[in-house]
Amino acid sequence: MKITPKFGIDQLVFGMQQENVTAIYGMPDKIYKDEEENLVALYNSKKLRLTFYMEEGFRLGYLIGSNDNLEIFGQKIIGMEIGKAKAMLIENGLKKWTLEAFDSYENYFNEDNWIILQTEFGEVTKFEIGAIINDKDEFDWKFKK
Repeated sequence: MKITPKFGIDQLVFGMQQENVTAIYGMPDKIYKDEEENLVALYNSKKLRLTFYMEEGFRLGYLIGSNDNLEIFGQKIIGMEIGKAKAMLIENGLKKWTLEAFDSYENYFNEDNWIILQTEFGEVTKFEIGAIINDKDEFDWKFKK
């Protein structure tokens, strides 16, 4: 499952509607609304959580994955030691990272590509990626109908 910064994961592209996603992956295992009335879809076998933003016409705007087959720049990221992961990402142009630590977890955030590496015990356990906001302060939707 290839991660493409600023675009999405696998065949999922930021800006898709739920029907575009179900045409590819079928019905999700669970659908619910979060506290902001966004639609959240869980695909258990793919270990993906998809968020469709209510205020944006329920377009796909955020993805969280923990699938062992997630890869970025040709390398699998889940289970990778965080130092090695950051070095590989920096080498591929994702240079600025900020750290947020709590309990046994650490989150490494790259704002330019809206990516979060969630780690525990020094290894990447989750990969989060969101749609980018452009210079006009609008989402830069990559999906074209």
